[in-house]
Amino acid sequence: MVHQHFSLVDQLSVWENVALGEAGRLRPAGVRDRVAAISRQYGLEIDPDARVGDLTAGLRQRVEIIKCLRRDPHILVFDEPTSVLTPEESEQLFGTLREVVAAEGRAVVLVSHKLDEVLHATDEVTIMRQGRVVDHRPTQEADIRSLARAMVGREVSLRSERAAFGLAGVEDEADADTQRRQPTQTMVADGPVLRIEGATVKGRGGTRLLDDVSLDLRAGEIVGVAGVEGNGQRTLGDLLSSLVGLDAGQVAAKDTQVPAGAPGAMAKVGVAVIPEDRHDSGVVLDMTVAENLLMVDPHRAARHGVMEKGKMTALAQQMIDEFDIGCAGPDAPLWSLSGGNQQRVVLARELAAEPDVLVAAQPTRGLDVGAIEYMTDRLRQAALDGVAVLLISSELEEILELADRIVVMSRGRIAGQLSRADANLETLGLLMGGSEA
Repeated sequence: MVHQHFSLVDQLSVWENVALGEAGRLRPAGVRDRVAAISRQYGLEIDPDARVGDLTAGLRQRVEIIKCLRRDPHILVFDEPTSVLTPEESEQLFGTLREVVAAEGRAVVLVSHKLDEVLHATDEVTIMRQGRVVDHRPTQEADIRSLARAMVGREVSLRSERAAFGLAGVEDEADADTQRRQPTQTMVADGPVLRIEGATVKGRGGTRLLDDVSLDLRAGEIVGVAGVEGNGQRTLGDLLSSLVGLDAGQVAAKDTQVPAGAPGAMAKVGVAVIPEDRHDSGVVLDMTVAENLLMVDPHRAARHGVMEKGKMTALAQQMIDEFDIGCAGPDAPLWSLSGGNQQRVVLARELAAEPDVLVAAQPTRGLDVGAIEYMTDRLRQAALDGVAVLLISSELEEILELADRIVVMSRGRIAGQLSRADANLETLGLLMGGSEA
């Protein structure tokens, strides 16, 4: 099985992670050769000697897949295998898996929320909702609308889902009504609430993870950051989370310089963050829902420096109700919640701080259609409420759907900036590849 969340040892190399758990004598050269052979066969090119902790999310997912294929299994179970892969990598992976199924007689189980992926990569589809099988049919008899309806249990507008699933060509008769209900654009303030000037961050060996990046964020505007994963987007999010410092440049909030890298500095000036990987840096799974909701500002439920259980429970219940978080109550352990509800906990906690800036990194990754609809609506509403939203996403359709302005990153630099009116998939693709649009 290839799990959605990584189970790798960051300090070890690719081949060492692949070899973990193998019986018999360890032969490093043989493992390296096998990793290289699988990489070529399945289109998952990777350096066997690379340190896993230095790899991007997409490359780490490749290691997980190679770990699975190394065992030469008859049945492969993939849980959201493409959540951190580019569309081209996903297409290549599924093309190869289809060849393996046909030529080698293997069986593949694909667990996925991506409806276009299900329709193009499978032979049969089963829909589960709340622990029950609610539909099963040959894929050729399925369509986007019936799958979405079965997954959520109601009709779902596909405007937001097209963005996350790459369904740019799907028409939705509800679009016209949706557009009439929602403003077409937010009121954008003139001056920036946050300004990044000449930001440069160096990694190991002097590699520039961010290279002279300058960016303004204005109240009421959604700025989308596009690019192939591993081109500086993660570092940009880490910079605005106070997780990395600057080797050059500065960050200023309303003309006041912020000490980049100082713990809590960005939060103090009104920057809230939905991290790229909620399990890595967004929540603590063994803590309760209430503890996760209040961990950023525990003083809200404290008196004389001591947490008050009753007040903590009451505040958590308010947020659970406001953000419709599906859980057994404030004392439920966070691990008992679905991925979509865990993401709602993160969103509720960050918006409760009434931020000036909201950084949303891959906010819909791994979510189902209902959760995606909720998340995208909340991001729009945050902008309408005057929050400056920085949307970092590997899904181009999501950025085209939500962003007022689009920034494209390539090799740690800003390759171009476009208004939504001037942007299209072809132009963005050229900039992502480092070419002139």
